[in-house]
This record gives sequence, structure tokens and C-alpha cells, in this order.
Amino acid sequence: MASSNKVAYHARSISLPTRSNPLTVTVEEQLCRLRSSELAASSSSSSSISHHLVGLKDLFECVEDFLQMQSTKQAFSVNSVDGVLDGSIMLLDVCGTIMDVLSQMKQCVQDLQSSIRRRTNDIGAYMTSRKKVTKVIRKCLSDLKRMNNKNNDLVAEVNVLREVEATTLAIFESLLSFLSGPKQSSWSLISKVMPTKRVAHKGEEDINEVMKIDVALNTLISHKTSKGIEVNDVQKSLEALEMSLQDLEDGVESVSKCLIKNRVSILNILNQ
Repeated sequence: MASSNKVAYHARSISLPTRSNPLTVTVEEQLCRLRSSELAASSSSSSSISHHLVGLKDLFECVEDFLQMQSTKQAFSVNSVDGVLDGSIMLLDVCGTIMDVLSQMKQCVQDLQSSIRRRTNDIGAYMTSRKKVTKVIRKCLSDLKRMNNKNNDLVAEVNVLREVEATTLAIFESLLSFLSGPKQSSWSLISKVMPTKRVAHKGEEDINEVMKIDVALNTLISHKTSKGIEVNDVQKSLEALEMSLQDLEDGVESVSKCLIKNRVSILNILNQ
């Protein structure tokens, strides 16, 4: 995904221990596959991010096997891995924030759907709620940018987990950026690039599902005629967004479960 806000990937190949071991090779392959698909993505869509979340789940399942390797256990027993523990907590915290954001956004969408069915069309309440959610997202994104993942540990096993952490953060940032939309006011952005309904439909290919709702709502407010058609457009966009948010929520929940399992394994190694 071409984005200047994205957490930077390390361009060099990671140095994995015992490269002949199939598990370490699998971890590296999963990392490279995720990086390639993320960097090659030309747009921020829920489907592409959901695909990356599935890849993350597969990666963490490989990491779980990696943690059970005897060489990993030996390396952890004689070296400080405080950074790894801190990283696992940090990833779980970000996961929790994303889950909360997705839940709140789903509620906003459902409330607006209910409003439209009642024909009250309370668009203002939706935009107010979304503004609050966006504020939470912006803060989380700001916190992510301050996280400095330095992959210069002398212990190869620790470097593997640091690389996994960096890749995970990059995908989490892409997800949060997708949910927040552009920093510029949605309404001013839409009025500049989509001044008419005809242009709005033409430009929908270049915006994600979240922004499509703004386009549909702006069209509904701006046009005094064909209200029935405009409302139908909004309803369809809301239904699509709700499904997308559910898919993302399922993906993040799966990743969160893997993160918890990985952390338990690390703690078990340290307590042996």
C-alpha cells in the first residue's frame, strides 16, 4: 500500500537462526509474503486489509511453532528478552484499541441505518460519533509513529520476533488509516473532487468504503430531488460498510488470539 504514513519496513533480509530448519524458513517466507503484498497494494480497501490480517494470523501460527523450537528456548534462557515481552503487550494493546474502534464504528453505522429506516435521517449524529472515533484513531496512529522498533539485537531469535512486530505494526497502521479516512475534512474533500452526483459515482473507485459513506451522505444532503434514490444509495453503502467492518473485526480478533497464545508461550519459556 503506497502510503507515507506507513510504518517503514526493513529493506534487508532478516537473519534467522539455523536457516536449514523448515520452521525458520517458513517464518521468513511469511514475512516476505506479507511485506510484498502490503507494499504492492495500490489502494486501501477492506478486502486487501482483511487479506493481510489472514496473512498475519498465518504468520503468528508459524511464530508459535518457532517459539517451541529448542534453539529458541535456549536463546531465551540465557538472554534478556524484555523487549520481546514489551512488544507483545504493545501489540495486544493496539489490537484492543482497534477492536474498540471497529465496534464503535459498527454501532455508528447501525444507528444511522435505524435512523434511515425511521426516516429521520439523523446524519449529524453519525458524523458526530464518527468524529469521536476518528480522534481515538488519530491518537493511536500518533502513538504508533513514536514506537521505535530497532532490529539490532545480537540474538537472532529475538530479531525474528522484532521483525514480526514491525510487520504487524505496519499492517495495524494501514488498518487504522483506512478507518480514519483522510485528515482533510471529508465534506471539503468531497466538495472539491466530487461536486456533482455524476462525478461522485465516477470517483468512487478511488475511495474506500468509509469514504463512500461520506460521499453518499453528502449527496443526500446536497440534492433536493430524487431523495428516494439517494437514500437507497446510502443504505447500500452502509450495508457494505457494516459487512466490511465485521470482516475486519473477525480478522483482528483472530490475530489477537494468536498474540495471546504467543505471549503465553514466551512466558512459559522464561518460567522454565
